Amino acid sequence: MALKITEECINCGACEPECPNTAIYEGGVEWRFADGTALEGNVQLNGKVIDAEEPQPPIAEDIFYIVPFKCTECTGFHEEPQCAAVCPVDCCVPDPEWEESKEALMQKKQWLHQE
Repeated sequence: MALKITEECINCGACEPECPNTAIYEGGVEWRFADGTALEGNVQLNGKVIDAEEPQPPIAEDIFYIVPFKCTECTGFHEEPQCAAVCPVDCCVPDPEWEESKEALMQKKQWLHQE
């Protein structure tokens, strides 16, 4: 399952550089599928065609946030989610709205990095 950042976030930014998929963004900042991935041009997601370079609206305005479409819980990179490992207030937690198997997380990693 993807992770999310809760309202307890103190905006320290420790999590952002740890993400191997560039799925973590500062509050209020637009994100792109292409950021930190091998995705380029048009990509298919849930039956929609999206330009990987097109800015997407921020998911949160006041705190750092995790883009669930890009979060793989560090599967294929690390033994545990690195954002949760470095968070000083334990606000990087599993998102029950984005339950995914380890196999699905590995497929997402392969899709993001075109492996």
